[in-house]
Amino acid sequence: MDTMIENDHILLWNHASITVLDVRHMMMRTGEALRSYRLPASVFLLATRGGAQVRLDGMEYIIKRFQVMHSGKGAYLDIFLIEEEFEYYMIFYKAQIPLPRRQDMVSLMERNSPFHMQYSFLPNYPISLFHKVKLMDQEWRQSGPLERFQVKSLFFQFVCSILQQLHRQGIDMKEPDLAAQAIMYIQEHYSETITLESLAESLNYSVPHLSALFKKSTGYSPIEYLIRIRIDMAASLLVETDATLREIAESVGYKDPYYFGRLFKKYRGISPARFRARESGQRKAEDNPSTTIRSSIVVRRFRRYIDDDNRYQYERVGDIPMYRQSKSTAAATLLLCLALLLNACSGGASNTSTSTGGERSPSNSVSAPQSSAQSNSGQTSDNLQTKVVSTINGEIDIPVNPKRIVADQYLGSFIALGITPIGTPGLHRKNPYFAEALKDVEDIGDVNGSLEKVIELQPDLIVTGATPDQSRYEQLSIIAPTVSVPYGELKNAHEELTYFGKLLGKEKEAEAWLAEYDRRIAAARESVGEAVPSDATFSIFELTNKSTYVYGDNFGRGGQAVYQALGFKPPAHIAAEIFDKQWAELSNELLPRYAGDYIILTSNDRTLEDIKADPIWATLDAVKNNRVYVWKEERSWYFDPIAVLSQTEEIAAWLTGQH
Repeated sequence: MDTMIENDHILLWNHASITVLDVRHMMMRTGEALRSYRLPASVFLLATRGGAQVRLDGMEYIIKRFQVMHSGKGAYLDIFLIEEEFEYYMIFYKAQIPLPRRQDMVSLMERNSPFHMQYSFLPNYPISLFHKVKLMDQEWRQSGPLERFQVKSLFFQFVCSILQQLHRQGIDMKEPDLAAQAIMYIQEHYSETITLESLAESLNYSVPHLSALFKKSTGYSPIEYLIRIRIDMAASLLVETDATLREIAESVGYKDPYYFGRLFKKYRGISPARFRARESGQRKAEDNPSTTIRSSIVVRRFRRYIDDDNRYQYERVGDIPMYRQSKSTAAATLLLCLALLLNACSGGASNTSTSTGGERSPSNSVSAPQSSAQSNSGQTSDNLQTKVVSTINGEIDIPVNPKRIVADQYLGSFIALGITPIGTPGLHRKNPYFAEALKDVEDIGDVNGSLEKVIELQPDLIVTGATPDQSRYEQLSIIAPTVSVPYGELKNAHEELTYFGKLLGKEKEAEAWLAEYDRRIAAARESVGEAVPSDATFSIFELTNKSTYVYGDNFGRGGQAVYQALGFKPPAHIAAEIFDKQWAELSNELLPRYAGDYIILTSNDRTLEDIKADPIWATLDAVKNNRVYVWKEERSWYFDPIAVLSQTEEIAAWLTGQH
């Protein structure tokens, strides 16, 4: 590394205000991959076991044990295993020049920022780095102010060691391709409001610096490039759909269709209406209805990303929400062939679902011939009417009165609305709160179910929980119209029942069920209010053979019943933490800090007597005062509306001495 550049980097590290945003310990195993993860902040990665091929904005590295990698905010990260497993730590941080800002520091930051550089190297003294990172991870999990201060102290020691070894080894650093990152962002957000300021902020650069580099790389200003992307997308919609001019304008980011029309004519030399007529005529003449209007300036690429420094959704403590996939192109191709074969054999045509993201008016007529699945289920033409619904994958056509629904999530809402699906994973068929209602439903396999089994059932609608593996949605949508609902988007019984009531045309049933739900919850709350002090605190724990866990208000184990339905609170000093993370693994010495006046405990192999005999648990006030409720995971894990109602009444009966 050039000595002048090295000195500039050290100068910036000295002047910058550094905030450690997150410390993550990750493990990937055979079949897993991380694809197109957009880094929400600058990051150090330290590999500790195994090996992987890592790609940063297209630059490929082979990362093995004790390798160190660094990249800045906005880069796209892909990880593919080259060994059976790959274990690593990631430290996310943010660096800013504090106010008042010296202009020379700001200029230096834009010209040669160490916080954006990409590099990878094998340190000469890896064990020392490993110990620092491991200790950072341990301290970060404690989440107290002193522990966070300790993490920051360790981080500076870690960076100091990195800078020393970079100097000794003469490691080359690569500046990120800022224009490429901006292009990816624009492609994914063209339908949203984008300003130069918001674009620069998303990449952590100043507006003048971004504009200059972008223009040099592409020949366009960022806003002109955005307009061209929007016009290209609009041209495709004009040719491929019968959407109105207003609908197309809104779908590509313009509220005013007249302004959009003027822009379109400026860039295409023809009005949108004349363009549609001209292209339609050419397509008919060529007898090629599949012709697609492609972008005139860039190949369309779609990626998932996280663009906020703090938008972390915890799937488990220590994991960052990266998109892991075990994607099989061969399997997807096979499924497509099977789906086409089923339709061909039955003489039917599959329904077409719109996933372009463009808006369109609801349809009250059949847009495709009746499928074989619909014929076999005895549906009438009235049943075959479709409507357009908005989902995270765009707007799609679904049957107005679906008769053959496969659902791998949200079974409680279906049963509450009086709808029995034809297929669901076996895990849901074991739900004790409505197992009887699902006894005749086909088991499509564990977790999300078998795609082959779903094809065999010939559904006319599929409802699934959204996952980072977009390939599964694509495979399901080949089989039938698929509505994907992200986990956590529907936060309570009211949101869930209202959503599915509207989706399935069961609004009245949803209102009636929720009215009864509210009545019973209010009764449980009133009875508990007379037995438990209003300021009493509650904690939700799970105890396994190896670990103890604490839970928030939206992860089962009774959290929804206690915190949402009954309205109790956790101890004040941990409330924000557990409601943010939703669950955390605890060491025994931390139990007193997280324990409330009452404890709801899930355990399959511990009884209340076992808890009272445990030397650590026995010290807790809740245990001493006999305020611990122990139940098994088969009753506590579920948190659908039916389960939450039953759990609320069960816990209320215990609190009032009726259990």
